[in-house]
Formats: sequence, C-alpha cells, structure tokens
Amino acid sequence: MGTAFFDAKDRRETEPALNGDTVSSLTGQDDTKRGLRRAAMLQALAAAIWIPQAGLLAVSVGRIADGGGLQGVVWPALGILLLGLTRSCLDAAGGRLAFHVARAELSRRRRTAVAALSTSSPIDRGRPASGKAASVLGEQAELIVPYLARFQPARVKASLVPLVILAVTLPVAWIAALVLLFAAPLIPIFMALIGWRAQAASEKQLIATGGLNGFLLDRLRGLATIRAFEAVDATALRLRGEAESLRARTMAVLKIAFLSSAVLELFAALGVAMIAVYVGFSLLGEIRFGTWSGRLDLTEGMFILLLAPAFFEPLRELSAVWHDRAAGEAALKALDALAAGGLSIRGSAEAATAQGTEAPHIRFENVDFRYAADEPLVLCGFDLDIAAGEHLALLGASGSGKSTLLSLMAGLAPCTGGRIVIGGVELADDTAALLRGGMAWIGQKPHIFAGTITGNITLGRSGIPRGDVTGALDAARLEKVAAAYGGRPLGEGGIGLSGGEALRLAIARAACNPHLRIILADEPTAHLDAATAAEVTESLLSLSRGRTLIVATHDPLLAARMHRTVRMDAEFIVREAAE
Repeated sequence: MGTAFFDAKDRRETEPALNGDTVSSLTGQDDTKRGLRRAAMLQALAAAIWIPQAGLLAVSVGRIADGGGLQGVVWPALGILLLGLTRSCLDAAGGRLAFHVARAELSRRRRTAVAALSTSSPIDRGRPASGKAASVLGEQAELIVPYLARFQPARVKASLVPLVILAVTLPVAWIAALVLLFAAPLIPIFMALIGWRAQAASEKQLIATGGLNGFLLDRLRGLATIRAFEAVDATALRLRGEAESLRARTMAVLKIAFLSSAVLELFAALGVAMIAVYVGFSLLGEIRFGTWSGRLDLTEGMFILLLAPAFFEPLRELSAVWHDRAAGEAALKALDALAAGGLSIRGSAEAATAQGTEAPHIRFENVDFRYAADEPLVLCGFDLDIAAGEHLALLGASGSGKSTLLSLMAGLAPCTGGRIVIGGVELADDTAALLRGGMAWIGQKPHIFAGTITGNITLGRSGIPRGDVTGALDAARLEKVAAAYGGRPLGEGGIGLSGGEALRLAIARAACNPHLRIILADEPTAHLDAATAAEVTESLLSLSRGRTLIVATHDPLLAARMHRTVRMDAEFIVREAAE
C-alpha cells in the first residue's frame, strides 16, 4: 500500500555498467529513502508517546475519582507535560526532516529530467511537447513533496503505531484488543481498493493538464496562422472543450479523495463506538468478561478509551494524505518518463575547442538507422564518401532520409549500425562534441531569440570581436538589415524579419564560428521566392568556400550549384555528377 517509492527498484540497477550519473542518481535515491525512514521513525515515536501520556492521565482521573487530592496528580501532570513537550519536538523534527528530504529529492529528479531533455535529440519522434514538459517539471513535480514528506511518514506510522497500541491494550482487555484487531484490517483493504482507482484518476488528470498546457502553448505560437485562416472561434471552442475535460477529471479525483476519507471515518467511528460501549457497560457491571482479571476499573477503562482514538489516528492521517499518494506517484511516473528520454544527442558533455580549420573528408560506412526499435529502418547499409571541401546536394522524396543523414552527421542521434568517420576520427560519444564544434547547422526555420541582431549572431559566445560580427553580416548579405534595426531588439521567433532574412541570420551565426569546417543545410531555400532563394544560395556558397557543404534540398537550382548530387530513394541510392 503506497510502497512504490520505497520498494521500486530503479530501472538502471539492472544495467550491466553504471556510469557516474547513474551511480550519483542511485546514491541520491538511497539517501532519500534513509532520510524519509528517519523522519518517519521520529514521527512514529512521537505518536507512540501518547501511550504513556494516556496512562498517566488515566491514573490521575482514577485517583481523583477515588477521592484523592490534587497533590496525588502533581507528578503525573508533570510527566504528561514533559512527554507532551518531547512529543512535539520529535514530531516537529520529523516533519522538518521529511520536508527537506522531499525537497532535495524533487530537486534531484528535476535535474535528472532537465538533463535528459537537454540531451534529447531534436529528431526524436517521442519527444514531449515543450508545454507538457514545462507542466511536468513545474506544477506537477511539486506534487512529489507532499507525497514524500507526508504520505511516506504517515504510512510508516500507520504500520507501527496501531500495533504498539494493540500490544498495550491486550493485557488490559483482550476483547478491546480484539475489536481493534478486527476493525483495523478493513480500513487498508477498502483504502487500497479505492486507491487503485484514485491512482488511475490522478494519472489521467495529470496527463490532461499537460495536454492542455501543450495545446495552449501550441495555439499561442500559431496565433497568426489561426487568425489568417479564420479559425479563432473553432480554436476557442476546442480550448473550452479541453478545459471542461480537465475540470471533469479534476472533480473525479476530488470525489475519490472524499470517498476514501469517508470510508476511513466510518470504520474508525464504529471501532471507537464499540470500545466506548464495552467500557461503559463494563463499568456499570453489565458486562463481566473481556479482561484477564474480572471487571474493568475506572483507570483501565479510561486508559482504553484514550487509546482507541489514538489507534485510528495514524490511519486518519493516512487517509488525509491518500490523495497525495495518488498524485505523487503519478507525478513521479511523469518525471521518470521525461528522465528516460528517447534518442539522445551524442557527446552532449562539454568538450575542448575544435582544432584546425581544414575541411575534413567524411565517410559513411554501412550506416543503419531507425527511430525506434519497433520501426523500420530509414537508412540501411548506407555508404558514402564526401571529399574534403566538397559541396554535396542530397536529393530525394520526403521521408527518404536526407534530413536524418544530416542529423546523424551532426551527432544529433546515434546510428543503429555502422559508423561515420570525419577527418579520420570516428563519430562517437567521446568525440561528437569536439567534432560538432567545427560544424554549423542551417535549418528551414532557424530559431530567432528576442534580442538584437548582434545578440542573435553571437548567441552568448564570448570573445567574438566586433569585426567578426561585421564580417559575418557582410558574408550573409545582412548588413543593410542590421543597419536598419540598429540596437532595436527583434521579436521572439524572428518577428520583424522575413523568411530569407532569418535564414541569412543563421548563415551569419555560422560565419562567426572560427573553427567552422562543415556546413549542414536542411532545405535552406524551401518556401522562399526565387529572388530570396537566390540571395540565400549566394550567401551560403560564399560562406562554404574552402569548407565542406552538405545540403538536403528539393531545389534543383541550388543542387545545380553543388559539386555533386546524391539521390536518395526508398529502395536505392544513385550518385550523379553535377552538370
């Protein structure tokens, strides 16, 4: 019942080799488990202190009922006070420790998920939408804290404290212990039955929340397109439907949470009522069995009555945080899904600066690639030699693997089979970052950040002289645009620039790389008019002098300017010499 965090083994424990990050992750999880157990034991000990307190209180009431003066209850009262202070301190220390351990575990899991997302390949088809990922890392991840800080200690208390109270009650009145023993198992049984449904409802609610966030972010990004196609009303209706669906799922989760609390309160009330009835009739002399030594006296009856609610109190706390369990485990599952990732960028760690500027020879040797284990091969036994400084066009129908080939060359995903050799160095996890330092990627839609043109060219790279930026603008034929904007910032996503200007800005970014040896261009002239495409082509060719240029394109005019073309088809590959 709620043992997923304590009992579930990290999937990476079964791997044959553990790297440093995995060992650190496993160590952090072990530290969290130990910290939560310490916190739970402190809080369980605090709850168990009520047993001697109840004993002292029952003794005091018995002495007063027997006609004793207040002097006879001074020492028991002092004992109750000291035990109360100790109980408060232990409970506060346990709660504080559990909270700090839970926050540390949340931070660790967030770092793991963010690290996985930062190395996630841009060609990974299973990569989560940015809005959904932000929702999981932000608001949904916060649900882990109450799950670890409240539910896990409450679970330990519910497992230990009732057993201790049962053991203390048994020597006093075996029938009272029997009532508690029969009432207690019914609660976790019904709670577990309800909990399975609560978990499923919480997972659906979190998925709906992430989906709504992703939907809203996607529509905000495409607001101009929505307005252009007069789809504002349809989009608003869709958004209303998504929000209504999320409301219904949220209320379903709350309904189950209230149901679980009602079930526990019912059984707890029945158990306490049965104990009270037995003690009352026993003190009146109507019931003469159930104890080991005849009839109950007032002290024993008071002691049992004080312990009966305490027997169910840990179970009440467990019920109060039962929804935290369902939501927390669903959030952990969502975070683990982000951390698991899919295709990863090769050699994503920091690397030394690439040395040399000579264009390298590139060789593909029997390269295979598929996006997932259950999908067909996109590339199968692919072989290709690219001479140093050669300009090569990749032609072929959409889906033939042109962009995938560029991505593999950039190390944005690992090959399924075969190898890629660049300048005599095999592209591998330990060399990819170094090799990528000499590459530039120019895509169809380069991302333009909110900021100045200069800032978008340097991208935070320190040490780039102002003269190099000016030279990059000249090489990309963007100096007039830069002069017109001056120091004024561009809008997010390149608002204020045309499609051709955005592509030339990407070319200027590449020109600022002093170690540039390889240029990878993916459909650089797509969706451009003839005049703009010609300008982009000239800028690209100017930048690629003395460097290796590989272009994936459908544009015959751009392909005709290359040294060689390679036609990629689904069944075969034909190499053609450029005219």
